[in-house]
Amino acid sequence: MALSVNLASSAAPSSPEATGWERALHAVPEAPGLDIDAVCRAIEEREAEWIALRREFHRFPELLFDVGRTAARVAQLLREYGLEVQEGVGDHFGKGVVGVLRGGRPGRTVLLRADMDALPIQEIRGREYGSEIEGAMHACGHDAHTAMLLAAAYGLSREHERLAGTVRFVFQPAEEGAAPSPVDGELRSGGRDLVESGVADGIDAAFALHVWPGLDTGGLAIHRREAMAASSHFRFTFRGRSGHHGAPHLAADALLMAAHFAVEANSAVAVASDPLEPVSFAFGKLQAGTAGNVIADTAEVLGTYRAFDDATVRRIRSVLERCAAACADRFGGTALPSFRMGKALINDAAAVGLASRAGSDVFGAEQVRVHDQPSLAGEDFAYYLDKAPGAMLLIGVRDEARGIVHPLHHPSFDLDERAIALGAKLHARAAATFLERGFE
Repeated sequence: MALSVNLASSAAPSSPEATGWERALHAVPEAPGLDIDAVCRAIEEREAEWIALRREFHRFPELLFDVGRTAARVAQLLREYGLEVQEGVGDHFGKGVVGVLRGGRPGRTVLLRADMDALPIQEIRGREYGSEIEGAMHACGHDAHTAMLLAAAYGLSREHERLAGTVRFVFQPAEEGAAPSPVDGELRSGGRDLVESGVADGIDAAFALHVWPGLDTGGLAIHRREAMAASSHFRFTFRGRSGHHGAPHLAADALLMAAHFAVEANSAVAVASDPLEPVSFAFGKLQAGTAGNVIADTAEVLGTYRAFDDATVRRIRSVLERCAAACADRFGGTALPSFRMGKALINDAAAVGLASRAGSDVFGAEQVRVHDQPSLAGEDFAYYLDKAPGAMLLIGVRDEARGIVHPLHHPSFDLDERAIALGAKLHARAAATFLERGFE
């Protein structure tokens, strides 16, 4: 994820601006059976431990699928909490961890997900728990996501005999990017690898949290439907023939191919996109050549595009491939495309209602916002929502008085650690409510 949007202006379900439907969501009584208050007390009593865990993960960030240290620690703790644990999950990379908590009563299955990977960012120094790994940093809050889900697993495990159904705790690598699969060479993110490997098979609902620095601590935001865009990444490698600047007719200039593509692709995407459909398209890198007086034989162009409609996502890919091929052919070269296709994250209406009720219990109804404007950030939790209805919830971590104000992916990003216990309790309440009542 890469964007931070201030959601504090949305209407709270209990506010005069809220619809009757939104206010009604908060009128459902607490589910019977499980003592969810006891679960939340168990989480609160060990709050210092969850903060220490988050700081431990923060000090030792790991990138993409290289999450061995974090995954081992997660598996160790899940076993200590009494869960069934599977390590090495994922048919392509084998880096995920899944903990299964089976209740004492039969019922549904709910999946809760956290991401474990960090970003290739050099953290600005100054914190006692700052990154000890050069060039790597938890700048998107995945350290907190992991601590929150571990805390929820601990809390629910204390009351598992009264739990109706099963909770599947999924800790995934590589939310922040993708890598070529060692099996088939195709680019895959951690979410796609795990879902294709079956971690979401047979579930009835799925929830995930993300810290949100545009929202004050103690607040919760949920997108009503479209939450995050299909963030698709592309790389085009242009190949020509190197040569001397004094004899350009004997060469094929790959840099020229790439430059024309960078200009023409913007127009091509614009005319191919429905003006009523939101689309964001941008280049991030163009690299070519080795010297100022040598015609480049290779050039690479990287960028992303973001949309919500699947047909639009496919159409833009086709447009880019045709445009690149034409630019390369015009100057005597070739263009090799590589794509990591994104998937839009669409929240389910019933899951939003359930999460709003759970959020009201944790944060207070006045602190829960149901938001209509989606984000153009990307999130591979979307793959899980292909398997079952669910929602991603955005938890506030901003504290302006303490200088905790920086956006996601910033080298000074930090979060208000009071949000960790809140997130854990939200995970637990959402899971328990669904297992007891479903999407009533």
